[in-house]
Amino acid sequence: MYLRRCYRKKDGKRHGYWALVESYRSSRGPRQRVVAYLGEMDAAGRLGIHQQAAGTVAVAQRGLFRDVEPQWVEVDLKRIAVERKRAFGGPWIGLELCRQVGLIDFLERTLPAGREEIPWPVMAQILILARLCDPASELHIAERFYETSALSDLLGVPANKVNEDRLYRSLDQLLPHKEELETHLKNRLGELFDLDYDLLLYDVTSTYFEGEAKGNELAQRGYSRDHRPDCKQVNIALVVSREGMPLGYQLFAGNRNDVTTLEEIVERIERLYGRANRIWVLDRGMVSEENLRFLKEAKRRYIVGTPKGMLKRLEPELRSKDWKQVREGLEVRLCPAPGGEEIFLLCRSAQRKEKEQAMHERFKKRIEEGLDKIVASCRKRKQLPAAGHDLVESLLNPFLEPFMHGLLFLFPLRTPAEKKYFLTTRCGTQAHLQAFPHLLPILAS
Repeated sequence: MYLRRCYRKKDGKRHGYWALVESYRSSRGPRQRVVAYLGEMDAAGRLGIHQQAAGTVAVAQRGLFRDVEPQWVEVDLKRIAVERKRAFGGPWIGLELCRQVGLIDFLERTLPAGREEIPWPVMAQILILARLCDPASELHIAERFYETSALSDLLGVPANKVNEDRLYRSLDQLLPHKEELETHLKNRLGELFDLDYDLLLYDVTSTYFEGEAKGNELAQRGYSRDHRPDCKQVNIALVVSREGMPLGYQLFAGNRNDVTTLEEIVERIERLYGRANRIWVLDRGMVSEENLRFLKEAKRRYIVGTPKGMLKRLEPELRSKDWKQVREGLEVRLCPAPGGEEIFLLCRSAQRKEKEQAMHERFKKRIEEGLDKIVASCRKRKQLPAAGHDLVESLLNPFLEPFMHGLLFLFPLRTPAEKKYFLTTRCGTQAHLQAFPHLLPILAS
């Protein structure tokens, strides 16, 4: 059976209607007969008639990836609107990844069941999938992310049951099992991807709080990597493998120096995963005589950034021409230290040189522009020398503070041949010279 479009004229107008027609075979050949006149029908109605005429099999639920014949309907695009859309792909893939690494089984086995309305393992899954798909705060998860994702369908938790208080309580339930979780993920990821943990990279970063954080004992004011010294912060120490896979993390007080965290982190990793013959990679911010002594005592291997002060001992080696090119723009040279316990690996990078030159030029340009403004202000109205000194100090201190620990005063060196500025700093008595020749005659007058 099929639908046939029929037409008739009435009152001088042409009208269309639909008829359900059946084909049958007679002694005179194939014939058609009208089963029912359906009148005027829209596309949805015609599609329903087609399905009913084809039988019950056609209206059964189809599989997601089965080959089906396309069914065409007529729609008015101006009257179509997308409402209550849900992000499905990311949460679904994340849930599958959690199953692959055994996270769901671990959470159900580890987190105790109590009188809670929503099980803690399910709430923990919400936190994990939200961090994976849209990293943000717990408030953002509760108010925006969850209701715009398909997690309510995948996990069976209504959106009105997910709030920030319940998410925070889930973190409280999960925190005591932090080391167990880290060990589980390390072992499982090592099985899946054949990861190598013979080389570990360690560094410290920080994150700050907008409020006073009175209830957080670790929240303290310290060196701010976010340039927010006015806010309290905590330091986050992270250990990763050479592939970048996290092995563990630790929170420290915001005012704690990075160099004092190394011993605690190394002992913690060795307690969890054993003292293997691994290599620790650290930047120069972690280097101190105490830390090097700690690493040497247990014969731990390490690669650390050399403090700039130690480079003076290697000045003859830096001037040597016996360098080995590793790749284009990068040359290295091995220099055994006195005693043979350590080896210095000197690196010379053309790209790093260009980067530092560009930083120096930007630094110099910004200072010159600021000094030009000060000179123009002094020309407009006369000021006392102390006032000019304060203006220059306020200009240069933000630039020089990280390197020179604060500028005490600056004045032009009155040697016309040199035309340089003489800087005196709090950190020592050594003079630092910076050339600004076009400004010297004005400020020296």
